[in-house]
Amino acid sequence: MQAGEHQFKVGDKAVYPARGVGEVVSIEEKEFGGARQKFYILKILDTDHKIMVPVRNAKNVGLRPPISEADIREIFAILKEKTFAFDNQTWNRRYRGFMEKISSGSVFDVAEVMRDLYRLKAEKSTLSFGERKMLETARNLIVKEIAVTRAKSEEKIVAEIEKIFDLN
Repeated sequence: MQAGEHQFKVGDKAVYPARGVGEVVSIEEKEFGGARQKFYILKILDTDHKIMVPVRNAKNVGLRPPISEADIREIFAILKEKTFAFDNQTWNRRYRGFMEKISSGSVFDVAEVMRDLYRLKAEKSTLSFGERKMLETARNLIVKEIAVTRAKSEEKIVAEIEKIFDLN
């Protein structure tokens, strides 16, 4: 294992990019491509989907532990930023940029997407179907991870976030 890699154990929570928080339900050895290798078996908390992640490739796919309290403070700082400028990008280009950020595995990029879509919603008064789905995805990823870290209900986290955007 290289420096900076995290070794997960059964029962640990882990974050899989664009899918969210999961729990390591087992670590299994399987034959794959003619070679035996170990896999983390993750159950994604929101969907109960199971994902197999090769242990030796976990860092490359972006598997990481849930964020820290310091990270949460940074997320809230990102959400509170008022700077909002969508140059005259087409919806399609903006959508692709947002999807890249959501898929990046960076919780901070996802927070930026959420902030920008909330601000766009306030400016336009309504979002397109694709934008609403993307906002929902970003919000779910952020809320679930903060709820797991703080051991609080998702409803409490949503209420905290909605206060930032004056939505309650």
